[in-house]
Amino acid sequence: MASERGVRRTLVGTVTSDKMNKTRRVEVERLVRHEQYGKIMRRRTVCHAHDETNDSHIGDKVEIMETRPISKTKTWRVLRVLARGVAPVAVEGMPEGT
Repeated sequence: MASERGVRRTLVGTVTSDKMNKTRRVEVERLVRHEQYGKIMRRRTVCHAHDETNDSHIGDKVEIMETRPISKTKTWRVLRVLARGVAPVAVEGMPEGT
C-alpha cells in the first residue's frame, strides 16, 4: 500500500549552483558542538537535488526531499522554493571567479 510508505527526510538549504540543467547544488548548514572544547561550529552538507522545472536559482532558499537515486550524485529532489535570493552581480573589471 502506498499510504504505508515511510516518511522521507526533508531539509532546508540554499542553492549555491544552478549551472547544470535540472540539477541544483544545495548547501544545508547545521551547528555542532566540538567534542573536546565545546565551541559551537558551523558545518555544511552539500546535496545535489533534482529540479525538473529549473525554477530555483543561486541564493534561493529551498526545501529538498530525499528520494531514490536519480544519478550517481543526485538523491534529493527540490520540493519548493521557500524564499527567492539575490543573485550575485558581476563587478566590471573583476575576474569571474573572484
